[in-house]
Amino acid sequence: MNRALIVVDVQESFRARPEWSRMADPDIARSVDRLVALARDRGDLVVRVLHTEPGTVFDPERGHVRPLAELAPALPGEPVLTKTSHNCFTTTELQRLLTEAGVTALTVCGIRTEQCVETTARIGSDLGYAITFVADATTTDGVGGFSAAQIVERTEAVLRDRFARIATVAELEAERAAERTAGAGGLAVSAG
Repeated sequence: MNRALIVVDVQESFRARPEWSRMADPDIARSVDRLVALARDRGDLVVRVLHTEPGTVFDPERGHVRPLAELAPALPGEPVLTKTSHNCFTTTELQRLLTEAGVTALTVCGIRTEQCVETTARIGSDLGYAITFVADATTTDGVGGFSAAQIVERTEAVLRDRFARIATVAELEAERAAERTAGAGGLAVSAG
């Protein structure tokens, strides 16, 4: 199965908003970088998607539409797309890129757990991709009287087993370690 990591809106535009001080995880780059390293180790496609919106801090003219400074930079061949919708599919060439790469499974993470990340997971599921939603590699602020923790909990509940598998960064790292161990054992047996 070919996989891709979709990094949704982990960009400086959010840091330019007053709501940034209320983000549940202002160190989101750390978790995202762990997922990027994991995806690269597996040979998965890594795609970063940035939100744009004229007249706001998401307007490219204002200079904030770029990945968070502390994120590891994209490597050559890793697409960086811009979108104008809440999901990463509707206004980008993401689906074409995934199809051309033979991708059948997506891991999603990013900023605004309940908005752009969740919407991308739902649409990806509807398009037939197996989705892994990494809640501890997303962040949001409290909105509508709900805390960020309540929003994450709600998002996990509505996605789980309907649209996505819910996982943590540590769980995915442990799975990769198990794959390596099984692979090493398999090589030793076949060489013997």
